[in-house]
Amino acid sequence: MARTKLVLIGAGSTVFTQRLVADIILAGEADKWELALVDIAPLTLDAVMKLVGKMLEAKGADIPVTATTDRRDVLPGADFVTTTIAVGGRPGWQQDIEIPRRHGIYQPVGDTAMPGGISRAMRMIPPMLDIARDIAELCPDAYFFNYSNPMTAICRAIRKETGVPVIGLCHGVLHIEHQIARFLGAPEGSVTSFGHGLNHLTFLTRLRLNGADAIPLIHAKLHAQEKQLEDRLSAKTRWENIVPEGETPRWWDDPFSWGLFREYSVFPCAMDRHAVEFYPERFPGGAFHGHMLGRDAFPIDERIALGDTWYDEMVAIANSPDPLPRTYYENVPGESEQLLQIMQSLMSDRREVFSVNMPNGGMAPALPAHAVIECNAAALAGGMVPLRADPLPEDLNAKLNAKVSAIELTVDAAVSGSRDGMIAALIADGTVQDEAKAAVLAEELLAAHAEHLPQFAA
Repeated sequence: MARTKLVLIGAGSTVFTQRLVADIILAGEADKWELALVDIAPLTLDAVMKLVGKMLEAKGADIPVTATTDRRDVLPGADFVTTTIAVGGRPGWQQDIEIPRRHGIYQPVGDTAMPGGISRAMRMIPPMLDIARDIAELCPDAYFFNYSNPMTAICRAIRKETGVPVIGLCHGVLHIEHQIARFLGAPEGSVTSFGHGLNHLTFLTRLRLNGADAIPLIHAKLHAQEKQLEDRLSAKTRWENIVPEGETPRWWDDPFSWGLFREYSVFPCAMDRHAVEFYPERFPGGAFHGHMLGRDAFPIDERIALGDTWYDEMVAIANSPDPLPRTYYENVPGESEQLLQIMQSLMSDRREVFSVNMPNGGMAPALPAHAVIECNAAALAGGMVPLRADPLPEDLNAKLNAKVSAIELTVDAAVSGSRDGMIAALIADGTVQDEAKAAVLAEELLAAHAEHLPQFAA
């Protein structure tokens, strides 16, 4: 039987490749797959190739693996293509945090919305369009999945400029289901959800615990915590990016998200560190309950540095003369965006439902049909089919529509290399209201990333 060919572009990602390979091996499907690893950094690619080889050897698995710095060498014959690239890497991400800070703008993530997300889109979209065009030419029937951020802007740009039917995948919804299960004191996997929105601001309209409506249970839990809320918030000196495993999440750990749920009975995915970036008007100057976003409230510098630590650990294991540690597979969790399950459902017409990013197409009537939304979709033979969305309160629709407009301006600016377009996107995003300030900020970001922005060089 012919093997299914999977091409991983950006295979040097610190966690994605090893987690996906672990999934394939542990699922007993090594004999069904062929892998092609692509990364533009030769040393990183070499390390990943060595690590994958060790993973296969440790389990006695037989998967043909090739590695190349040129994706065009391996795209012909591909059945699936994934992208996990990050133009500018972690140093570029750090610049997207530090430059806005000099203008009094504090971001807890800076990869999706606000100036950091817009800046990232400027350097991410053109290379992603090049990849999409290569896929259209060399493997037009392949399924194309993107993991890179800013997810919505990238997927919208690819659909708009090339017509290639890319699907965006993110672990956010599954992560929130796990967090809500912990909040309720329930086992992982016991909470399921349904909803729609934009990546990193998806409104979950249905939450179920073992099939039963969990919304009344959540309200009851919040009611029990409400009397402590102000005192707990006043006492907090730090908000972790994720509530550590072993601790029960509380209202005061993500007060904005739980507060929105209390008001609307709809939960914003993916918790405060992402959700607040879509509401900059509520947190002027980054103020967050007496603290500062991105500093002691969801510290982003530590998160960026953690990526360097993960990378160093990966390279050390790959280049070590020793075999994999005996506990390696226990410490590498599965690929949390469910890619293997999605591919299986597409190939076998299982019609399983997943959270994906794709064009609305009328499934959420309050949003533009062309908008790329995060929604529930069934994976059928032939592609993903979105499910009809639940209605949202009008002010939540208004927020989503405003962000859709800002994303459209962002896409157009990134494609055309328009400085005025980038300024318009910064203003539409809502963080910067003064045109002169937006112009200065845009110029500083463009100058910092000039080597990755040839479209702005003219």
